[in-house]
Amino acid sequence: MAPPEPGGGGLHRRPGDPVGQLPPQPWRDAAPTRAVLAALTAGGAEVRFVGGCVRDAVCRRPVRDIDLATPEPPERVLERLAAAGLRGIPTGLAHGTVTAVVGGARFEITTLRRDVETDGRHAKVVFTDDWVADAARRDFTINALSADPAGRIYDPFDGLADLGAGRVRFVGLPARRIEEDALRLLRFFRFHAWFGRGDACDRDAVAACRRFAPSLVPLSGERIAAELLRLLQADDPATTLMVMLANGVLAPILPEIHDIPRLRQLSWLECRGLARPEIRPDPLRRLAALLGPDPAAAAAVAARLRLSAADRDRLAALAAAEPVLLPSLSAVAFRRLLHRHGASRLRDRTLLAWAAWRNGRLRLDPADTAAWIALLDLASQWEPVALPVRGADLLALGLTPGPAVGRLLAELEGWWAERDFRPDRAACLAEAQARL
Repeated sequence: MAPPEPGGGGLHRRPGDPVGQLPPQPWRDAAPTRAVLAALTAGGAEVRFVGGCVRDAVCRRPVRDIDLATPEPPERVLERLAAAGLRGIPTGLAHGTVTAVVGGARFEITTLRRDVETDGRHAKVVFTDDWVADAARRDFTINALSADPAGRIYDPFDGLADLGAGRVRFVGLPARRIEEDALRLLRFFRFHAWFGRGDACDRDAVAACRRFAPSLVPLSGERIAAELLRLLQADDPATTLMVMLANGVLAPILPEIHDIPRLRQLSWLECRGLARPEIRPDPLRRLAALLGPDPAAAAAVAARLRLSAADRDRLAALAAAEPVLLPSLSAVAFRRLLHRHGASRLRDRTLLAWAAWRNGRLRLDPADTAAWIALLDLASQWEPVALPVRGADLLALGLTPGPAVGRLLAELEGWWAERDFRPDRAACLAEAQARL
């Protein structure tokens, strides 16, 4: 389906006319927001909220980032902020971007602009006073929405209709928009995972994504990782990933993926299957579910996506073959694993093991479900414990300094853990004396 012309949602509506009204928004009425609006409109310029904050407010989703647009050039924006006693940061003057900081709140303010040249990632722009031309630069119709301070919504490309239909469409021709920036290919699927419905993606967009999938290879790992991990945070990323896999989009960036069904089970457990407040959708845990118990794949993906050292190590731990967790595992044995690996890692491993367990069974035993939940509860309740004797205690018993001290401590810790960490200091010293 070809995208409509601007304003195609009504015969008597011009592209620049308002089409609706936002309900009251706490973020819009907050003191920092009012201060920024007052500063920017001091000279009579029109200012609007743009992009994600309007889209999410329409969908009644939490608004995290507040972006604004104005026809005034960035230098004038900085002047108006300074005149109002507000801090302005010239984060991208060449592209018309200024960041206002008020208390702990940050607002990205961009001068209206239109593209005159693109090279696949960067665009050469000129400033304009045309709101529709600025909206035409947006990637998708649902991101081309804007709203004035009174809450009037402007929708030149029928993004509201697309939101209502659970449809993600490019503004303009999909192929041309992807040629402008190949990352939009991944953004299309990320936004479909969050705002689309099932696997019914826009046909023209999918065809363009399939055609330009090889253009993902030269992109930096950081840019790919940012889009992929945000996609994996959606309630049901598995359905979108199946579409990507079927259309050859995953192969250039994640050829190691082979277990989307386990991801589907894990997502269900995180979002709907458990009444556990500490368990939330976790993109790195979900990435581990896709890779399966494959340390080599985890290492390759971490390197390609240029993950941080902490994320690389965590992904490697989640992809390790050991420990193997089963619902039949006793509480004592699980606490030994908690002592060895830590509560956070064991909770992740338990969720991954449970997802694999569900995925491999046609019928689910309620007793197994209760057993998995009991293991998760043990992880939540776990408080780290330490062996109540140290190397100095063994030396005081007469042991000669050297490697034997470490060996005996390890033996004692195993003996202590097998008894569910119950022996106290006196009992541990007595056991040490007996072993000496």
